Amino acid sequence: MARVQRQFVCQSCGQVHPKWVGRCEGCGAWNSLVEEAAETRAVRTVRRSGGLELVGLAGTQPPVPRLATGIDELDRALGSGIVRGSALLLGGDPGIGKSTLTLQAAAALAGRGDAAGRRVVYVSGEESVDQIRLRARRLGLADTAVELAAANGVEEILGTFRGSPAPALLVIDSIQTMRVEELDGAPGNVGQLRAAAHKLIQFAKKNDAAVLLIGHVTKDGQIAGPRVLEHMVDTVLYFEGERGHQFRILRAVKNRFGAANEIGVFEMREAGLVPVANPSALFLGDRRTPVAGAAVFAGIEGSRPVLVEIQALVAPSPLGTPRRAVVGWDGNRLAMLLAVLEARCGLVMSARDVYLNVAGGLRVQEPAADLAVAAALASSLADRPVPESTVFFGEIGLAGEVRGVGQAEARLKEAEKLGFVRAVLPGGREPGDPIQGGLERIEIERLDALIDLI
Repeated sequence: MARVQRQFVCQSCGQVHPKWVGRCEGCGAWNSLVEEAAETRAVRTVRRSGGLELVGLAGTQPPVPRLATGIDELDRALGSGIVRGSALLLGGDPGIGKSTLTLQAAAALAGRGDAAGRRVVYVSGEESVDQIRLRARRLGLADTAVELAAANGVEEILGTFRGSPAPALLVIDSIQTMRVEELDGAPGNVGQLRAAAHKLIQFAKKNDAAVLLIGHVTKDGQIAGPRVLEHMVDTVLYFEGERGHQFRILRAVKNRFGAANEIGVFEMREAGLVPVANPSALFLGDRRTPVAGAAVFAGIEGSRPVLVEIQALVAPSPLGTPRRAVVGWDGNRLAMLLAVLEARCGLVMSARDVYLNVAGGLRVQEPAADLAVAAALASSLADRPVPESTVFFGEIGLAGEVRGVGQAEARLKEAEKLGFVRAVLPGGREPGDPIQGGLERIEIERLDALIDLI
C-alpha cells in the first residue's frame, strides 16, 4: 500500500519543501507554500533493454498538414495553423475574449456537419453545457458540429475517447479547473496543474490530436500556476488589450512550430471577435489634425509591420516628485530616455509630469520605439506638432546616438502604403542598401538632430 507523506509545494514555482517556510527558496515568493500529500511508492526494478531506435532527421513520411481554422489572424499567430499532436496554452485577463475566440476556432474547424469538418470536442470545467450553447447562439455558431461536455476529471475526459477516434482538437476550459484523481488537493494547485497538463499533453502526442488549454492569469498578467506549465506546452498565446478599447491582440510568446512574438489583431463586436486584416489603418483611424505630443511609430510585431501612434504629455508638476505614468510601454525605458533628453539635449524634464500612452491598446516591446517616444516628448514640451505625415523608428543610446534597427524597409513600405511621405530613421545606411522610392528619408545619427527638426 502506498505510504502518504506530507510536503509543502510553492504555488508560484513548484519547488517542493520538506517543511513550511515563509519564503520560497526557489523563487523568493512569500507565503506561497501549501501543504500537499505525496505518495511514496516502492522502487521498481528497471529491466535493461536493447536501447533506443535511432532515426535520421529527414524521415520518409511527408509532413502532416496543419489544421487551418480559417480565422486568418489566429492562423497567423500560430504560424499558418494548428499542428497536429501539439499542446497550446491560451492566457488572458478575465472577460477579454478567450472563450469566445476558442469557441469560434472550434466551430470553424468542426464545420457545419459536412464532410470537410473535423471532430472537435469542447470541455468546460467552469460553465455548463447550456451556458456554452447560449454563447454559441449569440455568435451564430449553434448549428456547428462541435461536441460539448462539462467535466473536471482528466481521467473521465480521456476515457471518453477509448474505443473511438480521437478528436482533431480538444479544448479544455480551463486547465485550472481540471483534477487528477490520484493526487490530493483542490484543482488549481501546483501538483494538480502539472499532472493534468502532463496527461493531456501525452494524450495529444500519442493520438495525433491537438489540445488547446485555456489558462487563468494572475494580477501580474502571468498564467496562474507553476512556470513549468509554459515549458510543457508547444505554444503559449497571450490575449492582450484594454477593456476600454475594442481591439484585442493575440500574441504568440512561445511557438515551437512558428515565429515567436507573432501577433493577430481582432476587434470585439457584438457578433464576436472579428479579424483585422490591416491593423495599422485601424490603430491610426482616429487621428485627426496634427497635435503636439503625438508621433507615429513604424514598428514590427513578429514578422508584421504595424504603425501605431505614441502620445505624450509633458506638464509642469506641482509635486516635489514629478509623476511618470506609462501605458503600453516600458516605464524603465521611459526613465532612461528622459535622462538622455535632459543630459544630452538640454531639455529639462526633472521638474515636469510625464504621461505616455500607446494608442489602441497595443503594448510595444521593441527598443526601436525610442525615436518616436523622444519625438512625442519633445513635441509636447515645445507645444509644436511633429512634421505632418512623418513616421519615426530607431533606438537611442545613453550617449544620445541613434542606432539602427532591423527590417527598416518593411517599416517604410507599410508607412508608404498608408500615405506617409516622410520617415525619420537612423543614419549610417550601407552603400548597398536599397532606398524605398516615393518616401523622403531623414537620416539622423544624434538625438540633437531630432530636437532641431521639431
